[in-house]
Amino acid sequence: MLPIPERVRTLAATAGVAKLTVDGAPSPVRGGVDQRGRPVLLVLPGEPLHRVRDDAVAAVNLTAMRRLGPATHPRGLVEVQGWAEAVPEEEARSAAVTVAAHCPDEGLFEALERYGRADAPRLLRMDVGQVVYLTGQESGMLDADEYLGAAPDPLTEVAERVLAHVNESHRVQLAAGVVRQLGEPAGEVWLWELDRLGATVRVDESLVRFPWPSAARSALCLETSLRSLLCTC
Repeated sequence: MLPIPERVRTLAATAGVAKLTVDGAPSPVRGGVDQRGRPVLLVLPGEPLHRVRDDAVAAVNLTAMRRLGPATHPRGLVEVQGWAEAVPEEEARSAAVTVAAHCPDEGLFEALERYGRADAPRLLRMDVGQVVYLTGQESGMLDADEYLGAAPDPLTEVAERVLAHVNESHRVQLAAGVVRQLGEPAGEVWLWELDRLGATVRVDESLVRFPWPSAARSALCLETSLRSLLCTC
């Protein structure tokens, strides 16, 4: 498996912003996650976080989901705890792009055009204090240095594309390969996670990890490693 900090950053990079809590109370939320793993939020006038001080205690829940056929299943929950602070004006445009990738909103244009006005939407970013994570297999906590000092799996983007393609078009080969590897019958088989160190397959309700002989260092290496799991016979 990926090292825990890298795994949590990878989950955060593929997650959606699901919940915002401000000083212990729920608040409307729309946002995304920037390249450093920090939640970026668009806050509209009238919402609790719009009118509070810049160092308000907040927690943002990020939920990573996996679609398997018609059903969607949670892969993991990442809760980023810390303080909400205003995005500096020189970074506001990139922050707006981050939010728009997950949650397009007309308020983003106003937040840029009327930056700093008391009645304008605000772009806020989490100053990370600690991160709590929960997956199907692990749970725990990372401090800010552990979380921010890590990076997502560099092959995440291509891995997500390949995974979706296999689940859509090559599940028969995947199931046959899993049966060959396990040496026993397998029920419903889906590719659950794919990264530079291996593949995790969902077999019925269980998760089975298949590590690569060596770490994949490119998209081509990743695809070659995955082909060793698929049965083309």
